[in-house]
Amino acid sequence: MGKLTDYGIVLMSYFASNLQLQHSAHAIAEAVKVPLPTVRKVLKLLSHSGLLKSERGVMGGYSLSRQADEITIAEIITAIEGPIALTECVSSDSHCDQETHCAVQTNWTKINDAVFQALDEVKLSDMLTPQTSLGISPIRFYSSYNEVNKTTIQDGEFHD
Repeated sequence: MGKLTDYGIVLMSYFASNLQLQHSAHAIAEAVKVPLPTVRKVLKLLSHSGLLKSERGVMGGYSLSRQADEITIAEIITAIEGPIALTECVSSDSHCDQETHCAVQTNWTKINDAVFQALDEVKLSDMLTPQTSLGISPIRFYSSYNEVNKTTIQDGEFHD
């Protein structure tokens, strides 16, 4: 994940925690302590992806297009970096010379899908809840942990 994506999550979190009608790029840059040109670039990407609404004019600015609990971290990452792809072979525009004879490509696809699923389960609203002093995070993953514990691996495949 690149710096712009990190900034994108910071900006989206700012919007989610400051639900005023509109925010100017200048006010956002000041509030989150990120340089204005960088904020403008990230806002443009988030707007083009449909995660933010923008209005021109004196009373214009930016706002979330949906509620924070309806926007996923995967959507924010995809808006800034494009489709989530951990390796070249799982991207839609792969140029890997090894692809035709790679023995691990299908496994990378499974790993990439698992990472995407995990990021897709985390909502923007989850990012607003701080971790407790006991180290307990508000973000929890339930999807496959219990299922994995019930399965065994045999010949590289999962079996119940």
